[in-house]
Amino acid sequence: MKNVAAFFDIDGTLFRNSLMIQHFKKLIKYEVIDPSIWYNKVKSVYEEWEKRYGDFEHYLETLAEVYIDELKGVNKSYIEFIASQVINVNGDMVYKYSRDQIEWHKSQGHKVFFISGSPDFLVCKMAEKYGATEYRGTTYIVDDDNNFTGEIIKMWDSENKQRILDEFLSKYDVDLDNSYAYGDTTGDLSMLKMVGNPIAINPNKEFLLSIREDEKLFKNTIIIVERKDVIYRLKADVEIMK
Repeated sequence: MKNVAAFFDIDGTLFRNSLMIQHFKKLIKYEVIDPSIWYNKVKSVYEEWEKRYGDFEHYLETLAEVYIDELKGVNKSYIEFIASQVINVNGDMVYKYSRDQIEWHKSQGHKVFFISGSPDFLVCKMAEKYGATEYRGTTYIVDDDNNFTGEIIKMWDSENKQRILDEFLSKYDVDLDNSYAYGDTTGDLSMLKMVGNPIAINPNKEFLLSIREDEKLFKNTIIIVERKDVIYRLKADVEIMK
C-alpha cells in the first residue's frame, strides 16, 4: 500500500517567524555576531518591512546574506548549542492550525516531512520536536575542523525543494493524489503542485497570484489565514489588496 504524506514548509507555515532570524538574534546575544552588524546592515530593511513599506522576503534575503557571512569560520558545535536554545525558547511559537494538522496526520499514520530554507541544524531540531518522519533544510558546509566555510546548499527555492521531494517520493512510495502540502511562498509551489490536497497558509501576494495562474492549483488549493485566535478557511479567489 502506498503512503499518504504531508509536506510542510516551516518558516511562515508552521513557525510564526523565521528560525534563522531567531538564531541570528541569539548569536548577537551570545556575542558571536557584533551587534553593530544589525544596525549597519539589517536594521533599515527590517524597519521598512515592520512599517509595511518593505517586503518580508527582501528583509529575509538581506539578513541571510549577513548571517551566512558572519558564520564563516565559526565552529558548528557552538552554533548547534545556540540553535538548541532557539528551539527550547521559541519552538512552540507555531500556528495552531499547522500544529493540529501535524498531529492529525501522525494519528492517521501519514508520513510527515519538513522541507525548509532554514539552516539544517535548526530544521533538524524542529523535526525532532514535532515528530517528523524526515526533514531537509539548507546545508551549511563545514571544513575538516567543523568550522563553517561560508558555503551553503540552499533549500528555499522551488527547484531545490523539488529535488528533495523526488527523493522522498522514491524512498517512501507516496500516494500523491491523497497527499498534502503546506506552504506560504512561491518556494513551496513545487510541493503544492504535486499533491491532491494543497494548502496555502497565510500566503503572500506573489504566492497567491501564482496559485491563481495554475488552473489545477486554483481549483484545489485551500487558503488558511490564522490571525489572533481565529482560523479562516478561504478559496484562492480571495480579494488581493492593491
